[in-house]
Amino acid sequence: MGGLARRLVGTVAGWAGDGVVAARGAAGEVLGVAGGVVRAAVSPGGVWGVAVEAAWLAAHTVLYPWGVVEERLRPEGHLRAYRTDGLPPRQRGLLVSAMEAAGTPIVLVHGIGDNRSAFAVLSGALRRRGFGVVHAVNYSVLTALTGDVRRSAALLGEHVERVCEQTGADRVHVVGHSLGGLIARYYVQRLHGDARVRTLVTLGTPHGGTLTAYLFPTPLTRQLRPGSDLLSELAEPSPRPCRTRFAVVWSEMDQVVVPQRNARLEHPSLVVEEYRIRDSGHLSLSVDGRALHAVVSAITRSDDIQDHPIVPGRPGFSSADMTQSHRPSGL
Repeated sequence: MGGLARRLVGTVAGWAGDGVVAARGAAGEVLGVAGGVVRAAVSPGGVWGVAVEAAWLAAHTVLYPWGVVEERLRPEGHLRAYRTDGLPPRQRGLLVSAMEAAGTPIVLVHGIGDNRSAFAVLSGALRRRGFGVVHAVNYSVLTALTGDVRRSAALLGEHVERVCEQTGADRVHVVGHSLGGLIARYYVQRLHGDARVRTLVTLGTPHGGTLTAYLFPTPLTRQLRPGSDLLSELAEPSPRPCRTRFAVVWSEMDQVVVPQRNARLEHPSLVVEEYRIRDSGHLSLSVDGRALHAVVSAITRSDDIQDHPIVPGRPGFSSADMTQSHRPSGL
């Protein structure tokens, strides 16, 4: 028994040592990420980004009760998108240069615990640019806190079908903020939503999971942890070509997706256009002018990928505070 006891103690000690090493590794990861966020926040652009995040948080708090009310779909906007009489120059220019994009409905999907008020600025900006139907979806707070991404994706699919039926459109564009982007991605990848979604733009979506999900032990947040069953399922190669084009917007100063690089999307079967913003907070991605530019650029692209999900990469561009790349993900 003495030998067995010694072996047992040694085994437990080994486990404890492994746990300490893992904990130190996780702590180092968190500290490194925190340091990166702090460095971004104290930069000139970061100071402005922090101010915008705080201002939008205050404004959003005021708008939140308004967003609880479901938005009525206005299918007549789909018809107006094909008329140029009475349109201001910016809207008329979009219609002339990208008629299909202007007439394709845009569905907005909010993040966890939020509602359509998250898109109060973005939806107005898109309408002013000439997009005929911009419709924000609400899913219940109960679903967000205790529900399931798969179930929410199925409900999104039903909503998209109603949008197509009421507008007469064959396909839609989807913009998802945070969790909304992951719900839309599951719909596209696993529920054949690529037959309906032409372009999916995600803003600050934890495609690779987020360490902040460990702070809230709910069924939903467990799906958002790195390496979860849900994320592993989404990472699997697609059995058939995916007809949806992806655009991913992420920020180096995101304080919710940790580490921030987990908001990137790398997948061997998907075409992904990536936009990196250095100094925007998580909430204010939906009001950031650079994010709006990324959304408009993605949904007005004329190239089609229905024949094959992988297309040759295009050279990107860079500026002082935003970098874009267009590539087949995973290559």
